[in-house]
Amino acid sequence: MATNNNAARPTAPLAAEDEAALASALDENTLAPFQELLSNLTSSDNDKRQRCEKIFDVAKTTRLETTIKQLMRTLRNQEEGKRQNAEMSAVLLRRSIAKDGEFLLTPPNVSQEVLAMMKQELLNALKEDSMKTDNASKSIANKTRDVVIEVAAHSIDDERDEWPELLPFMFGAISGADTSDKLKETVLFIFGALSNVLGERLKPHLATLHSILQASLQHANNDVRLASLSAACSFVEGLSSTEERNAFQDLLPLMLQTLGASLQSGAEDDAQEALAMFIELAETDPRFVRKHLVDIVEAFLSIVENEDYEDGTRSLACEFLVTLTEARDRAPGMMRKLPNFVPRLLKALLVFCFDVEDEPEWHQCGDEENDDAGNGDRFDVGSECLDRVAIALGPNAVLGHAAQMVQALLSDPDWRKRHAALHCVSQIAEGCQKGMMKDVIGSATPALHLANSDPHPRVRWAAVNCLGQLCTDLGPRLQKKGHKMVLPTLMGCMDDAANPRVQAHACAATVNFTESCPTEVMEPYMDELMTKLLSLLRGGNKVVQESALTALASTADTAQETFSKYYDHVVPLLKEIIVSANTPDYRMLRAKAIECVTLVGMAVGKQRFSGDAIEVMNIMQQLQANGFDADDQTTSYMLQAWTRVCKCLGADFIPYLSTVMPPLLQSAQLKPDVTVVNIDDDGDQNDDDDEDEDLEHLEFGDKRVSIRTSILEEKSTACSMLCCYLDELKEGFLPYIQPVCEIMVPLLEFYFHEDVRRAAVASLPDIIRAAKRCVEKRSSPECTLDWLKQIVNYVIPPLITALGKEPEVEIQAVMLEALAECAGESGELVREFIPKMLETFEEILTESLDRRAERNKRATTEDFDEEEMEALEDEQAAEDEVFDQFAECIGTLLKSFKSNILADIEPLLQSKIAPMFAPERSAEERRIAICIFDDVFEHASEGGATMKYLPGFADACVRGSADADSDVRQASVYGLGLMGQTMGQNFTPYVPGALQALAAVIRDPSARDDDNITATENAVSALGKLCEHQTQNIDAKTIFPSFLACLPLTEDAIEARAVHAQLARLLQNDTYKSYLLGENNENLARAILIFAEVMPTASSSDKVRLCDQETATAMKNTLVQMQSTMPGDALAAAFAALDPQKQAALQTCMA
Repeated sequence: MATNNNAARPTAPLAAEDEAALASALDENTLAPFQELLSNLTSSDNDKRQRCEKIFDVAKTTRLETTIKQLMRTLRNQEEGKRQNAEMSAVLLRRSIAKDGEFLLTPPNVSQEVLAMMKQELLNALKEDSMKTDNASKSIANKTRDVVIEVAAHSIDDERDEWPELLPFMFGAISGADTSDKLKETVLFIFGALSNVLGERLKPHLATLHSILQASLQHANNDVRLASLSAACSFVEGLSSTEERNAFQDLLPLMLQTLGASLQSGAEDDAQEALAMFIELAETDPRFVRKHLVDIVEAFLSIVENEDYEDGTRSLACEFLVTLTEARDRAPGMMRKLPNFVPRLLKALLVFCFDVEDEPEWHQCGDEENDDAGNGDRFDVGSECLDRVAIALGPNAVLGHAAQMVQALLSDPDWRKRHAALHCVSQIAEGCQKGMMKDVIGSATPALHLANSDPHPRVRWAAVNCLGQLCTDLGPRLQKKGHKMVLPTLMGCMDDAANPRVQAHACAATVNFTESCPTEVMEPYMDELMTKLLSLLRGGNKVVQESALTALASTADTAQETFSKYYDHVVPLLKEIIVSANTPDYRMLRAKAIECVTLVGMAVGKQRFSGDAIEVMNIMQQLQANGFDADDQTTSYMLQAWTRVCKCLGADFIPYLSTVMPPLLQSAQLKPDVTVVNIDDDGDQNDDDDEDEDLEHLEFGDKRVSIRTSILEEKSTACSMLCCYLDELKEGFLPYIQPVCEIMVPLLEFYFHEDVRRAAVASLPDIIRAAKRCVEKRSSPECTLDWLKQIVNYVIPPLITALGKEPEVEIQAVMLEALAECAGESGELVREFIPKMLETFEEILTESLDRRAERNKRATTEDFDEEEMEALEDEQAAEDEVFDQFAECIGTLLKSFKSNILADIEPLLQSKIAPMFAPERSAEERRIAICIFDDVFEHASEGGATMKYLPGFADACVRGSADADSDVRQASVYGLGLMGQTMGQNFTPYVPGALQALAAVIRDPSARDDDNITATENAVSALGKLCEHQTQNIDAKTIFPSFLACLPLTEDAIEARAVHAQLARLLQNDTYKSYLLGENNENLARAILIFAEVMPTASSSDKVRLCDQETATAMKNTLVQMQSTMPGDALAAAFAALDPQKQAALQTCMA
């Protein structure tokens, strides 16, 4: 038989002696040298083992067919003393089958004849080894089974079957009367492992499979039952349709009995294996268990509650139940409605949280990372699951039960139970936020009560931790309503000198308080708080000092310029710490001092900080010049500190860029530290990785991916800092625009870390904006329009491509926002990219609509309720943002290109946007469609370009003006005003309907309610546009006074300024003025009142001013003109109608 088993692959050459050993090992006339080679692969002699590993690698690489044949011969040769080699041969066979997903057992590497022989011998081996009962044979059979699975996975799919003997063998083995239990177990395991591969081919045999699984789940042998459970779970997971899966639901009681049998026999390892299968099933299809939900939940709750079982068993049962609660996308409301489920699960999780010991290490407070010293495994599980359950089920289901249990535990003499109660409040706060917000003081009361009074320091620490968490989850409402209790309580805990762990955590919780606290709320406490923090900083434990620094920095950030009072006490101390904290133990203290001094500088401003800023930057320069150890976190703190100083000093920071940028650019270019290993291999290495807290692990099939997160965090921070420099310095950043651009653009597809992509996306508009400023200011000879075009060409196409590939909806929205900004800054330079842009928009919009529709299917399920509707709306929020930013992109293009862009966007408007006007579409879809057409009419109506859209859009806006959703009403009335303004006489037929629609909005009894006021004021604005631009089509003597009677606008400051400017303009036109004031000036007093209310005073901030300076001047001129043209008594009567305060304000404006 002719073979070509020497298909060469590049490999390192062997020494002559090793070449001889290779030739001997691959001699098909003898097996002994090959078996000796395999034996030496596990030799304790490193040199011998490494030499043999190299020989085998060369054999596998250059003569794979012969190597496979020798491995198969060794596997089948299980004489006494050869069992270890047989087992090793099975392991090596599995590793030789594929590389990087490519099947290697194909010509020319391996002939079809040898592959066929291998497949047949593997089946023979399975059958024969399963007849043996010794442990070595069982182990070999398991390894052979794994080889069968690997070969089958590469030989069979929906379209081909290159191992036709496999399925008949499996069916025959599992149903044969004389088949050994071991073979049945093995074949069932193979069925489960290949369920995805064999799925379509097994569909004709569903009834047979059901019978096989049903019988196997009742088998006398526990191993067979477990294998059948595994196969049943895997097979159900692999079925594509709900109907097919439901046909196997009647197996669930038997599957549950298999789990119960393992527990009853004390085989908890087997039980844990079964529990893991149930968890996978719950993740894949939670509704599969619905028919037997009551029995299954009762069984699993009983396991969780049974203290005789191992922690691992109870934790896995708990994970199954929590997984079902989280399956809201596929089984909404199912678990919430199960009688007594929520209180039993919450109680069990609280009991888990009793698993905490009073470790001396916790009290020593030598390291802030030891806050969890003494927490047992059950505590960790209970803690995590409380958080997950609260988020999944929501406050209506969780809060009442949790509150009762917490209250009962708070007075328990066992400190562990009081600790658990407070920890429970912390953990459920995020998920129960809406419920807790109704009574923030009541929610915080348990922690407020125990923080200073409980005799046990770990309980006091838990109370402080709870307050900090509530400040985050319930802020700023808790700060506003409870500051008189919360902050004094935290400051009291700072005095607990006997327990530095409590002191440090009180400082940390103060950070949570200040982050969401209005400046005016903080002000009364500043003196006492600063006194305590400075005292801790001067004489506390190192961990306490570090926490005090963070609290001080956050306090300064909240206080802003009012922190100037403490500047002279704080900054000298911080500079002293930065200089003196120079030993490895005090690195973090120094880093936090750098953070603190720069936050103080930002708070007090450039004028106060500039002198010290130079000294601080010189110190930072020296530290940077000396370098940092690889494990020194100061690097990250320095990156951010430099950025804060830049924000404070502005252009004065530019001379320091040469110091700052090299390490920053280096950090931004860090490569991810990623390792990929087989899950089954290198067990010791996997165990080591598990203990490395800096590694994040992901599993894909049989691969384990480990990513070092600290590198990604440093890279993310650096990229964010580059964005800050671009934004702050603009043309002053010119030397670095190009290199930063070249770093950021490739990171648009950096899928290892979302925040890196976010920063890369955010930088692109700033890059174009800075480059544009350089061109406008002629910052250097290179800054030409061609240079700007090169940058635009480098930025825009990759952003469009990345947008089409982006897997995360939230980042899609960020990319759309950035694209809108880039297009707005680039203007005509973006023209050539519009076709691809619009093509991508259509893809994104289609995908978003599909996701919406898929989520909305949940509303049709039997358990769907009001709380599920709230959750559904929350999930749709990300899609809403995609819609908003998509509309922003279209609006930007219309602003830039006017009607010239209409031909390009016409297909998108007709196929995707216009259909969203339909009443059956969601409110968000209707709103976005109207907003986009608002932009069309506002920016592209020149030359009658939008005439063809007028009938459909007018109808949509009239209908939308009566929509139940206030945002739809707002967009609709705005559109009516735009059409009246831009369409001239073409809008005449639509004026009566528009007036009627606007009147309905304005006159509605709830028009001034908070939810409706913006739509109402936009309707008034639209009415003003009809007055001005459709005068001939309205009853001017009636409509103009009606418009005046609706003024002033007070809530929507932007719309108010536009409408009040329009009023001033109308009053300068005699015709319009006569309509507004009436034939006998009967509306003069109203006009004067409006002037008095909207004209700015010296104390009005720019944001809240109801008219700009130009409008105020026009109003003043109108009043002056009235004094000379109006009858004196009419004007005097109008002024007299004002209250004294408004008279004084108006006189001040007139001065």
